[in-house]
Amino acid sequence: MRVGLTGGIASGKSTVASMLVELGAVLIDGDALAREVVARGTPGLAQVVAAFGEELLTPEGDLDRPALGRIVFADEAARKRLEAITHPLIFERYAELEAAAGPDDLVVHDIPLLAESGRADTFDEVLVVDVPVELQVERMVRERGWTREDAEARIAAQASREDRLAIATYVIDNTGTLEQLRARVEEIHAELTAR
Repeated sequence: MRVGLTGGIASGKSTVASMLVELGAVLIDGDALAREVVARGTPGLAQVVAAFGEELLTPEGDLDRPALGRIVFADEAARKRLEAITHPLIFERYAELEAAAGPDDLVVHDIPLLAESGRADTFDEVLVVDVPVELQVERMVRERGWTREDAEARIAAQASREDRLAIATYVIDNTGTLEQLRARVEEIHAELTAR
């Protein structure tokens, strides 16, 4: 079974993904693949540098992700240029990893921008980790040290909470305790693996 997992920034999606892996799911992590396709020495990094400039490289030759983030999350046209480079490379890696999974595996695709991609209908189920926007902002300021303005800009660059909920076949509320979150994830995992 192929499952899409998404949620807004600071919703707790990565925590849910880790819990699913602990329960035996195969995880294909979109954030990890997004980093992989622009790693030092890759054609993806060369394309990003060609599009945005060499000033986005660290002295070691890696992509300065925070600097790129400041550009693309403040400028929709720049974000679309970046996505046109990275999305095809990421989807190619997704397909390779999925093909390597076993036929009875629960394969969870952790895709931060699933609502934006228009690909929700390509999955058997879609899990959406949900929290109110104000809680997202609070977590980014508290846990990541971001300014409120940076947090709000990042949220504004993503699909709305309503758009994510519209694609959900399962909603995972993450406003409670870690134990409550784990119980909900275990309940959904049991339902999915029972099929």
